[in-house]
Amino acid sequence: MLLRMKILLFILFSNSAWSEETASRERTYSDPQGQSVDAADYPFNNVSLPWEDRVHDLVNRLTLEEIQDQMAKGGGGKNSGPANPIERLGIGRYQWVAECLRGDGYAPGNATAFPQSIGLAAAFSPELIFRVAEAAAVEVRGKHNDLVKQGDFDMHTGASCFSPVINIMRDSRWGRNQETYGEDPYLSGVYATNFIQGLQGNDTRYVRASGGCKHFDVHGGPENIPVSRFSFNAEVSEEDWRMTFLPAFRKCVEAGSYSLMCSYNRINGVPACANEKLLTDITRKEWGFKGYVISDEGAIENIISQHHYLNNSVDTVAACVNAGCNLELSGYNADPVYLSLVEAIHQNKVSEATVRERVSPLFYTRMRLGEFDPPEMNPYSKLSSADVETPEHKALAVEAAMKSFVLLKNNGVLPLRNVGTIAVVGPMANNASQLFGDYAPNTPAEDISTPLDGLSGIANKTQFAPGCDDTNCRSYNSSAVKAAISGSDINFVVLGTGQAVEAEGHDRPDIELPGQQKTLLMDVIKNTAENIPIVLLLFNAGPVNISFADQDPRVSAILECFFPAQATGEALRHVLLNDVKGAVPAGRLPYTWPLLASQMPPIVNYSMQGRTYRYFEGDPLYPFGYGLSYTAFVYEELVLYETPGQPLKGYVFIQNNGTMEAEEVVQIYVSRRQRPAYAPKLQLVWFSRVTVPPGTNWVRVDFVIDAMSLAVWYQQDGWLIKPGIIDVFAGGQQPFQAKAVPSNILNVSFSLTESTYLGKY
Repeated sequence: MLLRMKILLFILFSNSAWSEETASRERTYSDPQGQSVDAADYPFNNVSLPWEDRVHDLVNRLTLEEIQDQMAKGGGGKNSGPANPIERLGIGRYQWVAECLRGDGYAPGNATAFPQSIGLAAAFSPELIFRVAEAAAVEVRGKHNDLVKQGDFDMHTGASCFSPVINIMRDSRWGRNQETYGEDPYLSGVYATNFIQGLQGNDTRYVRASGGCKHFDVHGGPENIPVSRFSFNAEVSEEDWRMTFLPAFRKCVEAGSYSLMCSYNRINGVPACANEKLLTDITRKEWGFKGYVISDEGAIENIISQHHYLNNSVDTVAACVNAGCNLELSGYNADPVYLSLVEAIHQNKVSEATVRERVSPLFYTRMRLGEFDPPEMNPYSKLSSADVETPEHKALAVEAAMKSFVLLKNNGVLPLRNVGTIAVVGPMANNASQLFGDYAPNTPAEDISTPLDGLSGIANKTQFAPGCDDTNCRSYNSSAVKAAISGSDINFVVLGTGQAVEAEGHDRPDIELPGQQKTLLMDVIKNTAENIPIVLLLFNAGPVNISFADQDPRVSAILECFFPAQATGEALRHVLLNDVKGAVPAGRLPYTWPLLASQMPPIVNYSMQGRTYRYFEGDPLYPFGYGLSYTAFVYEELVLYETPGQPLKGYVFIQNNGTMEAEEVVQIYVSRRQRPAYAPKLQLVWFSRVTVPPGTNWVRVDFVIDAMSLAVWYQQDGWLIKPGIIDVFAGGQQPFQAKAVPSNILNVSFSLTESTYLGKY
């Protein structure tokens, strides 16, 4: 979606504004023969019929012009949405746009803002992302219900989510890294599964909010450096496509997602939204996807204007519909290309049967959301704006932020004790607008706590200087920073990027600290007495070059906080003090943090060679899966066992050798000793965030390694597990790393003597 800034006035009407007359508007219409028909009598409104029969009945009553309108109106604006009512059938309007990445983004009114996705990924907690998605869906659906009653169908008022974003973070400079779950296909797939299930709910008949994974596919930069995302052609090998870029989306489909969003880019020369191999051959034939594909905003128009792949709307709508794109999300003020659909049918460039097939999942989704059933049948129709920003959701925002923090360095200064005077300096210290990231909900000022707010609560006196006007830090006030750190007992340096530096539509040319932020940190180091600790707090999505701070003993601790959103300060205070349950840091990096610029291939190069921990060469500054704790863990007795007809299973024991209860992220990796050159060297195959009490007791952790995690894609065969030796590693980190967590890693190996064919998908 293209970002747009809008000032929205949200007026909450009382329930009485939704009058009985409006609720029971006459549903008697004239059929084409002029006979009076009660819409309730149509079979598609018969709740006793199977969904498929109801959809079939509805779709076969539509004229081609009505279908064209429904498939062209996937957005909001003068011409692009919402989907118009079909009054003769008693069908109302529908708005398809909702942003639910970690809250009800951009919707009218306020909502709880949970941490940005990259921070949630750092929690390495499937259970947490499930609960965040569940809370976000409750608020999305509650507001949607009220807005429908008020007749508001503007952008971002729907209950069909353009979330989650499960693109692979393959380049540190990409502006949209913040929206992803990091660089690993397995982690992204587990998170996608739990997000979709948490979002959509567990009712056997109805869906709370429908999920939609994006951006499909081979989409991970550039945004604008060195070329535009709107015209970019991603050239990818079949092996990298199958083993890196597709797996998380397949997990999304398996989880029951109702939609996928096709991306702006071309894939090997063919635009994603007109790519039959992607949208039909792989998605529908190989994976069995039954939902709908919606275009990214303006992606269909770009096929003509940016890619120059086709030169007219008739050929373009035919190509996209035939390929498998069900719904166009056009630019806000654009004329949808899909408004040429009827003409394409008349010119025999797409069949009527294909068009009716494509529109069917749109109405199936609306039916499962409850639109065509009595409200009293649907438990989600009871949700309202009263379910937004509840105390429980605000508490979850604090918990999620605490779990997202990754401790990168600590010489023992943390957790803090008995602090007198502190200095807080840096452009991210009190910059509330930059703590949220893209697609954030509207949050009232009284619910936002900044780093300065949180830090001020741990000391008797706080001395503050931002040092820069904003996060770009082009103008730096050295004297103010030096004055702030004078006489303090501990110095906090709060740096980062924010969406002013990295965001949708805005890549970074490099990973250096913005502007003069490095100078600010160096000034603090040079002007701080030897006995005064310096704690570096980072608020960014993609990595920044802090190798000098990591190596400098004067910097006592480094905490990566990502974009924690509304609960930033409160969560930070708890983690620094360890004053509540769950405050001991246990987050892990969901990506590889480069040490050298030379470790990053050109962003336009889509080969996975040298990218992500699975193919990385050399030593990074911080590896994928890295994160410190306030305590120490020991692993013992890694055991694997097989049950006929079941996935490979195992267990490992953990002991907490410290004095405080803490969580540990258990990570299981495999490495195939015999593998093709294009296969990953190492692969995460299981993880869990577990609570381990202090003491001598051992905690047993059971895990499962599915067959897919042991397989390799072969061009002629598909997914195949070939004979050979496989090593399994268990620990709180990735094996073989120069920068390591102070806990041990266990290793066992086993041999496979027979091949196992899993399929071609």
